[in-house]
Amino acid sequence: MGTLIQTIGHGPITELRLARPPVNALDPALCHALAEAVPAAIAAGARGLVLSGGEKVFSAGLDVPALLALGSRDAVAAAWTAFFAAARVLATAEVPVAAAITGHSPAGGCVLALCCDYRVMAAGPFRIGLNETQVGLVAPEGIQHLMRRVVGAHRAERLLVAGELVEAAHALDIGLVDELAAPDEVVARARARLEPLLALPRRPMLRTRAIARADIHAALEPERIDIATFLDAWNDPDTQAGLRALVARLGK
Repeated sequence: MGTLIQTIGHGPITELRLARPPVNALDPALCHALAEAVPAAIAAGARGLVLSGGEKVFSAGLDVPALLALGSRDAVAAAWTAFFAAARVLATAEVPVAAAITGHSPAGGCVLALCCDYRVMAAGPFRIGLNETQVGLVAPEGIQHLMRRVVGAHRAERLLVAGELVEAAHALDIGLVDELAAPDEVVARARARLEPLLALPRRPMLRTRAIARADIHAALEPERIDIATFLDAWNDPDTQAGLRALVARLGK
């Protein structure tokens, strides 16, 4: 297996590129790699991070076929715990992080983007959102908070209950992303979002950022994720039927 996270230097900004083709499905190995890459880049001197993905697909979310093949509750629990841990590491990074959403970003891909300070998305027919209900899942309360935080409570309710994925232009209109760019300019524009912050007095900027993002940290604490309840729902017959229907569609 090759490197699951490509580390690319851009001066004081480090790009962490998800590299699990074809669609950067989030399996435990990729989640562990991301959780390790974030602090490693900061320890190596990065003052800002850009999280990027593949062409046309930023990340397709959790690797559902692999999860269904795990069988035991403990194995499924370990996989989901790895994902939520990676999201937590990204959200609590000590430096600003911009998501370069290079294509579609459903479910877990959207969660990773919501954990970042800024979101720049490729313009075009690309979709983003938390579509868990469409496959029989319930997004934990802490994850729902991330959506409410950026689009507001009423709009978040509509999107979450319907499991709606919205196209890039609409995502910009509702504040789910901060900017659209041509696909080959997404990473550069994400870097540009960080550069003014890096020009500010460093300690006051970082302290202000930490205060402003305290609710994100709290939202991703284990009690707001409630992995045991999430796993109970995962094993519900309706959920399993929805997931297997999804796998069948992916196989066509």
